[in-house]
Amino acid sequence: MTTSTLTPDKVPDLVSQLTVEQKVAQLTGFAVTDLIARRPEPGALSPELDVSRLPALRPHGVGQLSLAWFLGHDLESLRSDLEQVQAAIREIAPFGIGALVHFEGINGFLHASGSQFPTSWAQAATWEPSLVTRAATVTAAHMRATGGHLLFSPVMDLARDPRWGRVHETYGEDPELVARFSVAFVRGVQGADGESGVLATGKHFVGYGASEGGLNQAVTQLGRRAIVDEYAEPFRRAIAEAGLAGIMNSYNEIDGVPCVADRWLLTELLRDQLGFTGLVVSDYDSVTLQTRFFHTADSPARAAVQAVSAGLDVELPGDANYSFLVEEVRGGRLDEQVIDTAVTRVLAAKARAGLIPGMTTPGSAAAYVPAAPDRGEAAAVRRAVAERGMVLLDNDGTLPLALRGGRVVVVGPAADELRIHFGAYTSVSQAEMPLGMRAVMTGQIPGVDPATFVFTDIFQTRMPGMEKVFEGEARRIHRDAPTVLAALRRIDPSVEHVPLGGFEADPERPLDASTVEQAVSAADVVVAVVGERTGWVGDNTAGEGQSTAEPALPGDQAELVTLLAATGKPLVTVVVSGRPLLLDAVARASNAVLLAPLLGEEAGHAIADAVFGVLNPSGKLPSTFPRHLGQLPIYHGHHYGSGYDHPTGTRHGYNDLTDPSPLYAFGHGLSYSTFDVTLDDSAGPAVEETGGLVHARLVVTNTGTVDGETVVQLYARDEAATVVRPVRQLIGFARLALPAGETTTVTLEAPVERLFYTGLDGTRGIEAGDVTVLAGFSSDDIRCASTITLPASTA
Repeated sequence: MTTSTLTPDKVPDLVSQLTVEQKVAQLTGFAVTDLIARRPEPGALSPELDVSRLPALRPHGVGQLSLAWFLGHDLESLRSDLEQVQAAIREIAPFGIGALVHFEGINGFLHASGSQFPTSWAQAATWEPSLVTRAATVTAAHMRATGGHLLFSPVMDLARDPRWGRVHETYGEDPELVARFSVAFVRGVQGADGESGVLATGKHFVGYGASEGGLNQAVTQLGRRAIVDEYAEPFRRAIAEAGLAGIMNSYNEIDGVPCVADRWLLTELLRDQLGFTGLVVSDYDSVTLQTRFFHTADSPARAAVQAVSAGLDVELPGDANYSFLVEEVRGGRLDEQVIDTAVTRVLAAKARAGLIPGMTTPGSAAAYVPAAPDRGEAAAVRRAVAERGMVLLDNDGTLPLALRGGRVVVVGPAADELRIHFGAYTSVSQAEMPLGMRAVMTGQIPGVDPATFVFTDIFQTRMPGMEKVFEGEARRIHRDAPTVLAALRRIDPSVEHVPLGGFEADPERPLDASTVEQAVSAADVVVAVVGERTGWVGDNTAGEGQSTAEPALPGDQAELVTLLAATGKPLVTVVVSGRPLLLDAVARASNAVLLAPLLGEEAGHAIADAVFGVLNPSGKLPSTFPRHLGQLPIYHGHHYGSGYDHPTGTRHGYNDLTDPSPLYAFGHGLSYSTFDVTLDDSAGPAVEETGGLVHARLVVTNTGTVDGETVVQLYARDEAATVVRPVRQLIGFARLALPAGETTTVTLEAPVERLFYTGLDGTRGIEAGDVTVLAGFSSDDIRCASTITLPASTA
């Protein structure tokens, strides 16, 4: 066969002409860092590549290029490096097949050349999925302009336990909210009709965010009904509504089977039930977990057979296990058809990405002319997310502050730090990684032996003394981004700063009441900026590989807030965090609490504008905030008879908590305006079902004296079913902007399928009966409701 005869329907013919070695090569990754001849000298911009190594390292071709984000220093150099590597790969690969190049991009294209956005949790706090579509479109443009194909985003995990350090990478706790944002992201990346040439990869399949004890990669204690109906819902929707092209497994195990080797999960559920036809790739080193951690395989060969037989098409980042598949096939221990099935999926994706000469598919990368990334659009979206993602948690009227209305004193360790506003998979964490590794390998980190150091330990390694280095790097990358203090002073130059509090308590300089009182004695109002650092390396308390037994403000910050409250000065507390924290004492001590959910380079501007009333906060929480550690996990859509909310009867609670409810409920978020919503029955029933859609016609009024925006939320609960259902489900929402005193009518719609569940017979649907539809401004601020009767319906 010659390349000129290749067409998409001939992929199986192409597979039949490959040797076993060539097939297996297509199922593995190759770390592009293995081609780096030498690290860049100080002052050099990019590493030097030696592609002459490739034939010896990968003589049969390359499936995917891993760690490509370490190449280049700008868009042009990255593209040039990737073109150089791809040309070398095509020289050795059968039929000139190129390699899929993957990148991370949940907060923007993860490279020095990429535009950055606030973290996913901040994006979800906007409750405006269209912003995510716009951001993802920019990210896809960066991908295509540099030669990338596969974007390892979005993160579609439900995060219901804030002890888990990766909450900030998710869209929160609720299946509907996560699904809506996931679909929006995939459409932005792949294009409305999949024509962008970039393929999105949903992760992590499945239940990763529900790990036991909030420990990263730990067992997930979920029944199959919860997996299918709740945790798989975002994947179901992204596949059906946006044509999701890729899936990545999760690191955890469910019911004793690692997800990376779970055939029920990766084949029966994902493909047979959810209808997925795309490519399944491994999270980095997850195949190896079977031998190293789970002890479910006694050799790399066995780990590889188990994973590929379950439905895992590609091992990443390298071939530590899948390289043994050749021997397994030749020895008769693995049917070659299993390999052929996986290779067919890989080559179908490559055809779509334009990587097989002479073979293209409709909307493939070969037919797509990449547009230059729109930096202006990126800046506009970044600013919009920051402005609409801030959440006003509490306010007794102290906010907004009047401009020059008195002496403002700013305290707290987050007041004059920039890096705190960035999470993992951002420009800042990306830049910190090599700095941290260099510090470890050159013996700069006390108690760490470079000779025995394992790379994967980098996430947990404490790095005292690196704070100034990391902060300097954040300010170098984002030169125009102000800290909160600098932004406040741009609005009011008279703002004063007193450095009080720390992310780590200093036993030699403990806080005391007299010092705090003296520092703010002349203040008319105190602004305390507190929070936690989130990222990959260093002194973070949240991030990948960072789980926390008690998700509270680290160091002496909680004590600082308490001592500030004791002075009697009006206290505004700004909390910078990418996950719910234990803030009960902070809330009681503060006159106002403003959450800044890792807003990136726009954080300073947005926070300052909100504090002084230039901006009216309108964000809503994508996650529930507990009052007490013992409530975890806590989320609004818990089952009847469990959790904190019992709409139809009293249940057992904690006898040492006077209030079992959350501190701040899912969907909560105040404004400098006030709003009301009522049912509109002026033209017939306000709530009804027609044509498989639930319609709710509502009247929304800005009852305040300030123009503002709010998010109207629509919930539903099934009043009776043969399996236990949630006390409420989010089924729809809409963000509205209303001038003071204005009223508008809005109709929210949701397919009846949103209420489907797996019945006792294993089929999905809804039984005939009553469903109550509720509308309000948060899960605990319901203003109106109506009960309708729905007929039985099945999927």
